Amino acid sequence: MSATIRIPTPLRKVTNGADKITVESGSIVEIIESLDKEFPGIKARLCDDNDELRNFVNMYINGEDISWRKLGKTSQLISPFFNYYPQ
Repeated sequence: MSATIRIPTPLRKVTNGADKITVESGSIVEIIESLDKEFPGIKARLCDDNDELRNFVNMYINGEDISWRKLGKTSQLISPFFNYYPQ
């Protein structure tokens, strides 16, 4: 299953202006890693040195704010950040 990630304006410099990106679903950690392979540097803008979301990054799945959750390498959260729209 794929998911659509909505990219906020400040991060569009990293995504070559793209406001939406389609990725394969997975844990949030997997999706951030996938985005970073396609758009090098995006992970550094989203995550701190401990691989946790930076304080100013808001993450939503189907409109629910999940920014307060710890990501961690063993995260079992399914699907992406920002806004998620299954296809």
